[in-house]
Amino acid sequence: FLADMGRRFAPTDGDRLLAVTTVGFDIAGLEIFLPLLHGAVLVLADEETAKDPHALLRAVTASGITMVQATPSLWQGVAAVAVDELAGVRVLVGGEALPPELARTLTERARSVTNLYGPTEVTIWATAADVAESGPVIGVPLANTSAYVLDAALRPVPVGVPGELYLAGEQLAQGYHRRPSLTSERFTADPYGPAGARMYRTG
Repeated sequence: FLADMGRRFAPTDGDRLLAVTTVGFDIAGLEIFLPLLHGAVLVLADEETAKDPHALLRAVTASGITMVQATPSLWQGVAAVAVDELAGVRVLVGGEALPPELARTLTERARSVTNLYGPTEVTIWATAADVAESGPVIGVPLANTSAYVLDAALRPVPVGVPGELYLAGEQLAQGYHRRPSLTSERFTADPYGPAGARMYRTG
């Protein structure tokens, strides 16, 4: 996962990532480890800054921030008050569906916008899309990740036909702690992967 993020965003020692996510949320792993693995600077926002769009933008400017990851809910507030503070910032969006209007606003104001998708069962992110190129879609699978849209018989559906999204890959969870029935319901054998592979039914 982190190797894919490194190739995708190519952070350098000139980058500064503002971390706004509580460490109890798995996506904080990207904010903490990606900059440190590439010699970039990690700037930790305090709780008040992370909740206040005006304070967050002041932090972006004061610290020379070049990358921020946040949920659409937070970006909605930031976009409403931002002028040109995001011009040099790579915006990462995830954790909730990205509204089309917000996608357009962020694309107009930021250096780049990437929409990320991934349930906790497939830690951390599973897919990504460059919003300027693709719009507010969930995108394509990251490295070592597979995504299938299948029917009730676990057969791939044609393009444009509704189905259910299944995710598989190296970062797939083992299951739910002490909940075997729920684990068997949501995690199943992956008929398209190597022997013994499993996939997660997103619902």
